[in-house]
Amino acid sequence: MARRCVVCDKGTTTGNKISHSNRKSRRRWNANLQRIKINLDGTVTSRYVCTRCLKGGKVTRAI
Repeated sequence: MARRCVVCDKGTTTGNKISHSNRKSRRRWNANLQRIKINLDGTVTSRYVCTRCLKGGKVTRAI
């Protein structure tokens, strides 16, 4: 299963790493995902949520 945010579906992005001499090689940018316990349909489950959704209050954390 891919590491994606359950709220906004944000995941990894790919692109090119470009050196000073303009040589290109593939790289990836990982999203800032945190594994937290959330209330999902009345049950407490542990899921990956990005920090933007956490700070924006789009998710209710379980205690």
